[in-house]
Amino acid sequence: MRLLRYGEPGAEKPGLLDEQDIIRDLSGEVRDITGDMLDDDTLARLRDLDPSRLPKVEGNPRIGPCVGDIGKFLCIGLNYSDHAAETGMKIPEYPILFLKANSAIVGPNDTVSLPRGSRRSDWEVELGVVIGKPAKYISEDEALDYVAGYCIVNDVSERRFQGKLSGQWTKGKSCDTFGPVGPWLVTRDEIPDPQFLNLSLDLNGETMQNGTTSNMIFSVAQIIAHLSDLMTLHPGDLIATGTPAGVGMGMKPEPVFLKSGDRMELRIDKLGQQNQNVTQDP
Repeated sequence: MRLLRYGEPGAEKPGLLDEQDIIRDLSGEVRDITGDMLDDDTLARLRDLDPSRLPKVEGNPRIGPCVGDIGKFLCIGLNYSDHAAETGMKIPEYPILFLKANSAIVGPNDTVSLPRGSRRSDWEVELGVVIGKPAKYISEDEALDYVAGYCIVNDVSERRFQGKLSGQWTKGKSCDTFGPVGPWLVTRDEIPDPQFLNLSLDLNGETMQNGTTSNMIFSVAQIIAHLSDLMTLHPGDLIATGTPAGVGMGMKPEPVFLKSGDRMELRIDKLGQQNQNVTQDP
C-alpha cells in the first residue's frame, strides 16, 4: 500500500496511490497520515478498502511529506561501507546517530534552498524507516515488526556547517528544506526485506550515487534495536539509515557541491522518485 499526503504546505490531505497510479482521497477514512494512524489495525483497515470506491483526486496536486507531524527525525551516519571509504573515515563500532531538525522537512518535489553562506551543500539519498508502534528494548529479530513503512529521504547536508562550525553534525543537516521526505509511505508488507533495495541519485542528469541497501554496515533491524535500547521509538518517528558512496564531498579529483539551478532526482526500488530544483537564499 502506498500512502501519501497531497496539497499545499500545512494543509495536506491523506491519500492512497492505487494500482493505476491515481491518487485517491482518504479524508473520509483518516484525518491524516500521522503516527496515530500507523498501527497495524488501522493499516489493515485501509488495506482492505476498495480504492476504486474512494474519491479520485483530480489534477496534479503538490505532494507533501508522506508522514505528517513527524516525531523524532533520527539519522544514521557512515552506514555504508563504500561511503565510509570515500570519506576516509573508520567503520563505526556502533551506529552513529545525529538528529535533523523537523523544520527541515519538505515534500519530495519541493525546492531545496541553500542557506546564506553555503558553498559546500551536498546530497544524500537514503532509505527512510517510519515507526508504527512504540518500541523499547526490542530485539533484532522482532525489530521489523515495529515498522509502519518505508520512504525516500534526501539528507541534504552543508559540509562546512557540519564539520567546521564547532558543533555536532546537526548544524549542517538542519537547514530549512534540507529534509525532503516521500513521495509515498510504502507499508512494510510491500518491502519484505529492506536490505535488498537499489537506491540512486542523479544531479543534472548525471548519476552520482548508485548503491544498494545490502551494503549497509548496520541493517534496518540492527538500527531499530540499537536505538530502542537508548530511547523509546514512537509511532511517526522517522529514521534515515545512511547513504551510499557518491556524495559530492567524495568526488575526485575535486569535490562537487550543489549550486542554484541544479536539479536532483532520487530513486529507491518500490518507493518512487523525488525531484528537487536547487536555489540559493538571498
